[in-house]
Amino acid sequence: MKKKETHIFQSEVKQLLHLMINSLYSNKEIFLRELISNASDAIEKLRFHALSNPALYEKNGEFNILISVDKENSTITISDNGVGMTRTEVIENLGTIAKSGTKTFLESITSNDPEKNRNLIGQFGVGFYSVFIVADKVTVKTRAAGLSADQGVFWESLGQGEYTLANISKADRGTDITLHIKKGEEEFLEDWRLRNIISKYSDHISLPVKIRTKKNENEGIHWEKINKAEALWIRNKSDISEVEYKEFYKHITHDNNDPLVWSHNRVEGKQEYISLLYVPKCAPWDMWNREHKHGLKLYVRRVFVMDDAVQFMPHYLRFIRGLIDSNDLPLNVSREILQDNRVTHSLRNALVKRALQMLDKLTQDTEKYQLFWKEFGLVIKEGPAEDINNKENIVKLLRFSTTHNNSIEQNVSLDEYISRMPKDQEKIFFIAADSYAAAKSSPHLEIFYKKGIEVLLLFDRIDEWMMSHILDFQGKKFQSVSKVDDSLNKLMSNDAYKDKEEQKTLQPFIKRVKNILGERVKEVRLTHRLTDTPAIVITDTNDMSTQMVKLFAAVGQTVPEVKYILELNSEHILVKRMIDIQDENIFSLWVELLLDQALLAERGTLDNPNQFIQRINKLLVA
Repeated sequence: MKKKETHIFQSEVKQLLHLMINSLYSNKEIFLRELISNASDAIEKLRFHALSNPALYEKNGEFNILISVDKENSTITISDNGVGMTRTEVIENLGTIAKSGTKTFLESITSNDPEKNRNLIGQFGVGFYSVFIVADKVTVKTRAAGLSADQGVFWESLGQGEYTLANISKADRGTDITLHIKKGEEEFLEDWRLRNIISKYSDHISLPVKIRTKKNENEGIHWEKINKAEALWIRNKSDISEVEYKEFYKHITHDNNDPLVWSHNRVEGKQEYISLLYVPKCAPWDMWNREHKHGLKLYVRRVFVMDDAVQFMPHYLRFIRGLIDSNDLPLNVSREILQDNRVTHSLRNALVKRALQMLDKLTQDTEKYQLFWKEFGLVIKEGPAEDINNKENIVKLLRFSTTHNNSIEQNVSLDEYISRMPKDQEKIFFIAADSYAAAKSSPHLEIFYKKGIEVLLLFDRIDEWMMSHILDFQGKKFQSVSKVDDSLNKLMSNDAYKDKEEQKTLQPFIKRVKNILGERVKEVRLTHRLTDTPAIVITDTNDMSTQMVKLFAAVGQTVPEVKYILELNSEHILVKRMIDIQDENIFSLWVELLLDQALLAERGTLDNPNQFIQRINKLLVA
């Protein structure tokens, strides 16, 4: 052993290991599943790299995952002859726990929710460290394929904040992981226990998992294959149990949760491929991180090619997990060729449709779909803008809060909304605001509440942008209630427009208000859509909405100044009193106050809130 060194883990590791050992895993046997999955990945990566460099096989193309037990020394060793690791890779992969976000990981741990804590482990790439649940010391010996025997690496840790690193000689490529089992965990040294775990969690792995046996003292060592060693996805669906599908999902994702739903499909003919797609139950912690890795595992004729083939799923379906095994893609495929390959585009289109069909089927189970929507609804909302070809199918998946369900929960489909529409309602009405409370209490809705007409309440930041890409649904156009539209006038009482004399009488008043506000507003006019509010502001049909302005400003885009239309409720007592005010100073204060009130209700903020307060104070003492 040469160049033996002691390294310290990153600062949060000691706390992380303590949490993992005492909080995250209630099912201790998971450690073996994690190690076998890692060994399987290492062998698949070697197969792929060997396509362009066969020398990496080192004259041994027979792959195995081997498990041996030494009861005398209380150790379990898991060995693979996969790609192995260099010294640098050992430091990167084993010396840094949760390297993509340890701090975020620790912040996600909540001591009052053990179930949630346990489910976090697979999301942060720390599955290897589950070994410390049953072991008080772990030793790793590894050598990268293609390197000489003297370039092996030794890694060892007690799981207490530091690890030892050294150079060693290792004749065979691959990795050997030896677990020194703790006192009290001796059950994992029993042959029957290990066999049971492997059959339960690793039966679907396409590589042989073997355990060392010795029938008697006169016989040598034998290796007995335990699992079926047949790729699960190539088997007939009727032969695969629900448990096997779930365990395979956990194998490829390192997620401890069961998937919400899955779709297994074999296509033959012009294109031949197999796809197995899963919808997770929980969103990954870094789903909104730009560096979040997503995509499907790609196989070509059963040969692993890459882990995160993003070319097969659009960004709005980045939560879909699973794999595709194609017979048509060239084996020497590179990422650049894959992006431009005609077959790839065809496969992508087919997989997207399959994923959307899977989600559409999930909508039939209301409870499950609501679980899905709470986790991934915001992501689906990106779809109408990103995927024009499948827009109609995506829109069917959308869920909304409305004035009908009287709840912040987004659980109303557009099909449900249309089924409740009055026969004479021409459009689907919606309002966008900063929050559910702001949307629900908006003065724009007063006439709709009065008439019992349902309105979609949009309060996610992405909503206004999403609606700009959805023109209609089932022949019904969408209409913002905060914009000018003739269909809104039809909702109002006909009597409100019969008294033309009243309109003429109030024209001087309207002109007087407009003279005070000048170019700050586009127009001043009367409205009968209000019942309890004296004034509101709306935007013209083709002008940018308030929420869209906020969205553009939030991403640093310059936007034109919005000129609102001020609408006054002539039936409101404040407006009636204003009509009779002769003092221009007092009248001007009231006009400015009503405009500020309307702007505050519409935008949630004012350019000069102090001036607004001063006007109120002046009118209170006038």
